Amino acid sequence: MAMTGKRLQNALKEIDMSKSYSISEALALAKKTATTKFVGNIEVHVRLGIDAKKTDQTIRTTLTLPYGTGKTKRIAAFVSAGKEKEAQDAGAVVVGGDDLIKKIKETEQLDFDIAIAEPAMMPKLAAIAKFLGPRGLMPNPKSGTISSDIAKTVKEFATGKTEFKNDESGNVHMILGKTDFAEEQILANFKTFMDALHQSKPTGLKKEFIMSVTLNATMGPGIKVKV
Repeated sequence: MAMTGKRLQNALKEIDMSKSYSISEALALAKKTATTKFVGNIEVHVRLGIDAKKTDQTIRTTLTLPYGTGKTKRIAAFVSAGKEKEAQDAGAVVVGGDDLIKKIKETEQLDFDIAIAEPAMMPKLAAIAKFLGPRGLMPNPKSGTISSDIAKTVKEFATGKTEFKNDESGNVHMILGKTDFAEEQILANFKTFMDALHQSKPTGLKKEFIMSVTLNATMGPGIKVKV
């Protein structure tokens, strides 16, 4: 723990905390100030001017990053009988219908990162909503995780499609890639994310939408980005 603290202190010396950097400068600094011994992530955190308590101002959308995040996600597919192989071939690692719902209800084990469901399965998922909901795993039309074309949807999420949504404080967080990604790859992912975020601005919002943008490596210091 002391080593981590020392590395962070050294990293902080590289940054002018009163300054906002261009995205290229911030990215270079994020890579330089990465404090982990393993290959971590490059993350972006955006503070929004929304009121997260108002449902018409909440942000939840999906996008496909051109270079993905570098993280492999386990996908669960809730499908009707006869669709299991289709979902597995597309990349789902947890597949089932009534049997899968029953197993989750009994064990309360959720060994997946994304849940995708056919529309016909949604009423049945009510039985395990108390497990899926708090973990952000409940399929939702806004996130594109309810689909009649299971194979296509599973494949999209398996190959880079991802979701972002605001937290209770009105902030949005996104992994832009790994610290060993090429700079142009992370920059392309950043641009795609910011474009999608701008497009998700609530129509009735009168305040400034994007208040601040910060970039950092896993466990590294935050670096303010010019907006």
